[in-house]
Amino acid sequence: MRVLLLLALACLPSLVSAAETGDVRVKDIARIAGVRDNPLTGYGLVFGLSGSGDSPRNRATLQSVSNTLRNFGVNVELGDLSSRNVAAVLVTARLPAFAEPGQQLDVQVASSGDARSLVGGTLMLVPLSGPDGRVYAIAQGPISVGGYQFEAITASVQKNHPTVGWIPAGATVEQGSPLGVVGDGRSLSVLLNEPDFTVAQHMTQAIRAALPGTTAVADHAGKVTVGFGEEHPDLVARIAQIENIRIVRERRSRVVVNERTGTIVAGGDIRIGRVSITHGDLRVEVNTRYSVSQPDGLLLRPGSDVRTVLVPESRIDVQEGVAPVVSVAEGTSVAELVSALRTIKLTTRDVIAVLQSIKAAGALDGELVIQ
Repeated sequence: MRVLLLLALACLPSLVSAAETGDVRVKDIARIAGVRDNPLTGYGLVFGLSGSGDSPRNRATLQSVSNTLRNFGVNVELGDLSSRNVAAVLVTARLPAFAEPGQQLDVQVASSGDARSLVGGTLMLVPLSGPDGRVYAIAQGPISVGGYQFEAITASVQKNHPTVGWIPAGATVEQGSPLGVVGDGRSLSVLLNEPDFTVAQHMTQAIRAALPGTTAVADHAGKVTVGFGEEHPDLVARIAQIENIRIVRERRSRVVVNERTGTIVAGGDIRIGRVSITHGDLRVEVNTRYSVSQPDGLLLRPGSDVRTVLVPESRIDVQEGVAPVVSVAEGTSVAELVSALRTIKLTTRDVIAVLQSIKAAGALDGELVIQ
């Protein structure tokens, strides 16, 4: 036990230093060219619904049910179908790179008609095709919705989205993935998830130092080409070596704000220049009251213009509070600025407006991303 503890303490400084310097593996920020997932789609029917399927207005669903029954030797006219126990759905899945026949995939099922719920339904056999039109997998099985919907005459209860569900391991690969590593065996390309010239340069230097005899050239900010000189006998081992090379990653200075949810996310190292912020509080309230003007007398002469009218009476109240002033020193972080703005009772949306103004004034050392 003492030996294990000493080993753990000995490894701790290296782990801390790696975290402080921002070292990451190549596989965490990049991928090998050609290695990616492929989307699969299909159209099918979900049977076994308890009256929550598509209504007879969906002729596409009725036609699909008729075609399915015809494959089993049952001929039914469209006018004879009126069950709401069936729903037309779109089926999607992701085919991983290097997928082989027999591998199982997770499947997502989404209603394409006016079905109210897919709870309790079973997806019938559906071929899943790729962008090239070829069938790569087939899907079938019971659907897991994770929600519900119950309706009565004057009330309804719903949780989550009952018209979308999953089938874990619901598809089986019938044909392997058509994509693989791009290259002739003598070279390969590493693609950065976020193109950056500095990171690409650091990656080329790290690959050259870790793999003597290889060449690494940054074609541009998002691509690094690695050459082996001759066809490498074990390409998988060489790719594994490249993926586990550690490089120094310089993170971009970004402040991300979401106006819909009022969320602000900023890095702790983002600084703000010297600014003075004034946020006014002006409220204008308009109240309108209507009064009735009724003429005297009950009997009016025919053709007279005397009548009852509504007379609006408007009142405008203006309230303007004292505008608080916040002075920010040079080098203040975004977190400190937000804390200071909170002290003067600014809401999250007001803070977002202030950050936008600071960026427009050129005092924000970073990129402002508005979602």
